Amino acid sequence: MPTIKEINQETMKTAMKSGDKETVQFSRNLHAAIRKIEVDERIDVNDERAIKIIGSMLKQREESISQFKSGGREDLVAAEEAEAKYLRQFMPAQMTAEEIMVLVAAAVEESQAKDIKDLGKVMKILQPKVAGKADGKLVNQVVREKLGG
Repeated sequence: MPTIKEINQETMKTAMKSGDKETVQFSRNLHAAIRKIEVDERIDVNDERAIKIIGSMLKQREESISQFKSGGREDLVAAEEAEAKYLRQFMPAQMTAEEIMVLVAAAVEESQAKDIKDLGKVMKILQPKVAGKADGKLVNQVVREKLGG
């Protein structure tokens, strides 16, 4: 099965041949972000790490979208949304609220958390299970509610 890097490179080649400038730009941005990590850390980025990179790129796009909306720049909002859509295709399916609640309940029980002071213990158990599959803020919120914080 091809890796995220390979899929992105194939998408870039196909977009170049077809003249799809927007997709070429999006794929180049992702390629540059991955290459930067590879060069800076002297590693070969695997899919797990690529998903983290894409997650942070998506977070940046969402922040930009909200700022552009508040500034009335709909042209820039559309461009950022298009790039976010391109990036989302590489992300694993997002967990539902119910799935998150089940994991949180299990993690609270496993860590024997009693109150909000045990938030760190619960999050440490949850993080590997939800990485890339759920928004960290949402998971944190669900844990806080469960622990009565």
